[in-house]
Amino acid sequence: MKIILATGNKGKLREFTQMCDTEVIAFSEILGTLDIVEDADTFKGNALIKARTIYEKLESEDYIVISDDSGISVPLLGGVPGIYSARYAGEGASDKENLYKLVEAVKEQGVEKTKAYYTAAIAIVSKYGEYVVHGWMHGDVLSTTKGEKGFGYDPMFVPAGYDLTLGELNDDVKKSISHRAKALVLAKPIIKMMQR
Repeated sequence: MKIILATGNKGKLREFTQMCDTEVIAFSEILGTLDIVEDADTFKGNALIKARTIYEKLESEDYIVISDDSGISVPLLGGVPGIYSARYAGEGASDKENLYKLVEAVKEQGVEKTKAYYTAAIAIVSKYGEYVVHGWMHGDVLSTTKGEKGFGYDPMFVPAGYDLTLGELNDDVKKSISHRAKALVLAKPIIKMMQR
């Protein structure tokens, strides 16, 4: 069974391809561009909406659809941006616009850094059913950015136990500690079970 990733985010596709032991295909290669309304109030709900939508549109039982919904939450700011991480600076905002809006929000609190955490919910949908797993990465966000690696909020996030941001750490380190990597560890046995 082919694995289809229900995202248009190139950073996520790259991460999933690197972390999976098998080929992962972006849904757009089969279905073209699709606008999926993610209107759930949890990461889990949004991941399921994407995975279900793509699975239904494929109209075949030969696929396993994986979807990820993830974001960063800052308790000092009441948990924002949370599920709105991809559109924190508004619909259609770029990664950089979202990043700098959060940097400014942290600065406005008069702190150089504060606790934050990433959440990843991975939904898996196939003819065998629906499953959702979660992974978290805790650390701090800074009121500045450092490094050019990664994507999204990586240049302002310092993982617990590290002195560098995800924008400065090499990909191998990020792959071993990221919220998505932790969720994928839980997702892999489910995916393997479905491939038999």
